[in-house]
Amino acid sequence: MQEILHRLVTMSNILGSEAYDCAILGEGNTSAKVNQDYFLVKASGTQLSTITEQGFLKVQFAPILHALEREALSDQEVKQILLSATVDNPDQRVPSVETFLHAIILSQEEINYVGHTHPTAINSILCSNKAEEAVSGSLFPDQIVVLGSDPLYISYTDPGFVLAKVLYQKFHTYLTHFGKAPKTIYMQNHGFIAVGANDKEVLNITQMAVKTAKITIGTYLLGGPNFFSEANVNRIENRPDEHYRRKVI
Repeated sequence: MQEILHRLVTMSNILGSEAYDCAILGEGNTSAKVNQDYFLVKASGTQLSTITEQGFLKVQFAPILHALEREALSDQEVKQILLSATVDNPDQRVPSVETFLHAIILSQEEINYVGHTHPTAINSILCSNKAEEAVSGSLFPDQIVVLGSDPLYISYTDPGFVLAKVLYQKFHTYLTHFGKAPKTIYMQNHGFIAVGANDKEVLNITQMAVKTAKITIGTYLLGGPNFFSEANVNRIENRPDEHYRRKVI
């Protein structure tokens, strides 16, 4: 677990760095899977840029996922469930309110790290009237190689338990339709989630998503995005050289 925690801290510090422009103050949260029973998640109130190993809490999957079967929870019930799911937490620190979201995503076998941030460039799009349209298409080959061609988009929902309920339904619908988890999740008027098999993938996805957002904004200044056709997207997705690049990036 120590190596996982070390990688999670480093990933979080990078995502919170000024150079990345993805989170300031207490914005954003990150997590990593320990095993099928436990995961690590950012404690509420900590900052990604300065977080240390002590800023993460070990949480049980089972009670968090079980709580999602409830139709609704009060704020106090949410806090109590989050606290009761923690392990080795004598100071009774509260996990991030988005812990439910992290549990849903990390419960998938191939996913080990999650980075949720509020990048300025991405939120410039997500807070606009063109949000869903702007993130729906592919503009250049490396975007497809790193981010995939099918992002998951979620209309604005109250952060925390309510958002997690919506994500749970949409995430599993996506799994059924595509046979795999999304690499990117865009949440209207909220932020971005990078989903990865490892910490490096989360960082790569976040960087490429930010670059894509900047390019997308530029396209709207010049008449709008010229998205690839479905045929072009499929060609890039299935080229042998791009499969190789995806493995070594």
